[in-house]
Amino acid sequence: MKTKYMNPYLAGFFLGLVLLAAIFITGRGLGASGAIKSIVVATVDGVAPAHAEQSSFYGSYVGAGKDNPLKSWIVFEVAGVLIGGFLSGLISGRLKFVSEGGPRISVKSRWIFAAIGGALFGIGAQFARGCTSGAALTGMAVLSTAGFITMMAIFGSGYMIAYFFRKLWI
Repeated sequence: MKTKYMNPYLAGFFLGLVLLAAIFITGRGLGASGAIKSIVVATVDGVAPAHAEQSSFYGSYVGAGKDNPLKSWIVFEVAGVLIGGFLSGLISGRLKFVSEGGPRISVKSRWIFAAIGGALFGIGAQFARGCTSGAALTGMAVLSTAGFITMMAIFGSGYMIAYFFRKLWI
């Protein structure tokens, strides 16, 4: 049985419409790292509110007169992406927990490398003040030179790093 996927050109067109709607409705583009930051800020504020208010980083997001960080529109955007992805997998019959190794890597090692890569990408997104969807996708949509440079840097560095780790999966 062949798995059916949406035509990538049609999917890209729909993504462009979603991006256009986000810019028109919110005045901002799409992104995901801001939602993660809001969740971290809300968690720290919930566990140690005194620390959060006194911290120079967290204090700019929490405290008297400031909205709960979880009320940010970007948190709802990422929740919608997760729910949409789940529903898409469910409807298409592709919903399953994937855990596979490779010829030269165990499942455990693959999970460890994925966690390290995700953490490094999250740290990089914080330094860059945005993730790939915010910096590259939205930047390119508004014809920002920085958006194009960001996309080239992301894919270029990804290809260079992949060269050194390819033996784990091939």
